[in-house]
Amino acid sequence: ATLLRLAAALGTSVQALRGSGVDLPPGRGTALLHPELRDLAPQECRTLLSTHGVGRIAVTTPEGPAVVPVNYEVLDDTIAFRTAPDSVPAAAVGSEIAFEVDHVDDAMSRGWSVLAVGPARVVTEPDQVRRLTERAHTAPWAGDGREMWVSIRPTRLTGRRITPAEQ
Repeated sequence: ATLLRLAAALGTSVQALRGSGVDLPPGRGTALLHPELRDLAPQECRTLLSTHGVGRIAVTTPEGPAVVPVNYEVLDDTIAFRTAPDSVPAAAVGSEIAFEVDHVDDAMSRGWSVLAVGPARVVTEPDQVRRLTERAHTAPWAGDGREMWVSIRPTRLTGRRITPAEQ
């Protein structure tokens, strides 16, 4: 009974509260009745970037465009991730790439997205590599062998948030 009341108050279902559909892609919840989509200021984008640990990079490869998830860190306005030298993310080095991180709350039909665009380079300075490795919140989800740090210093940083119109 408590779950039924909570689901009704949140405008969701008991199944969603219990984690049903956890393997489905986000965004399958009910749309807001009166949504407001607003642009985020660069400082809010930076704040949201620093709250996450998994984002996606978009890079052009010889086979065509690829979007790959990466664990990332933010250090001094630079986004950095570890990868293997022969991987798709490593192919980004030397080119301009896009990095995106977002959050979708299906139960509340809200979310935000931040996009950073900039050149990707290998981090080779020993002090910078040490600082990144010490500050890393997690080991790469993709496993061992990812000791090459790649950084992106955004030249463009944009974001958007969707909320109920009254907020």
